[in-house]
Amino acid sequence: MLSESDFIAGFHAIGKERYHHQHPFHLLMHEGKLTRAQLQAWALNRYYYQSRIPIKDAAILMRTDDPDFRRAWRKRIIDHDGDGTRPGGIEKWLHLVAATGLSREEAIRGEGILPATRYAVQAYIEFVSTRSFPEAVASSLTELFSGKLIALRIDALRKHYPWLSGGLDYFTGRLTQAPEDAEFALAWVVKHARTREDQDKAYAALRGKCDILWAQLDALYFAYVEPGWPAPGAFKPAETRTGGG
Repeated sequence: MLSESDFIAGFHAIGKERYHHQHPFHLLMHEGKLTRAQLQAWALNRYYYQSRIPIKDAAILMRTDDPDFRRAWRKRIIDHDGDGTRPGGIEKWLHLVAATGLSREEAIRGEGILPATRYAVQAYIEFVSTRSFPEAVASSLTELFSGKLIALRIDALRKHYPWLSGGLDYFTGRLTQAPEDAEFALAWVVKHARTREDQDKAYAALRGKCDILWAQLDALYFAYVEPGWPAPGAFKPAETRTGGG
């Protein structure tokens, strides 16, 4: 087995190599080079992913009889669904959709979602539902890297796309939520990986999750950047104005 410190370092090495902070679509976003229409497509497709996160977490919860784990993990569902008095991440993402100029109803209907987005999100739900429970938990460890990306994204969106500023509540909330979730999941995975095979499976689960996130951005880039071929039935931009909207 790898030592605990080496095991943890391996997760960070995977993130450095494979996390979607390096995807060309995100690089264009952070440089202020996306059009309003491209940001609309991103917000719309990403909403589909956001809306399925509580379903993914519920699938993980149903697989364990450990009440301590369930108490810790169900926080994630509340964070995204809200508690009935305060909006959760899904509602906050709808605010972002509206800030781009699309209607919340358009996002909720999901009629313009790219086929690849649907396939990638469903693949994630199937992964956590069918693979071993430790692998399902380990797949969440992309949150180890999301804090820095979110902080960068907030600054970039405010700087380059000021018309989005009223829709950034989702990201400010995740600045604290994601590190808390990652800390719990990492400690759990480290504790329950009892063989080198367990450790390697945890690494593979994280790589697989990174692939799912990357594939969603590949689809966006292909459809709305280069060559610019959205699939039949997918969202069709109404205009192509650049960053300032």
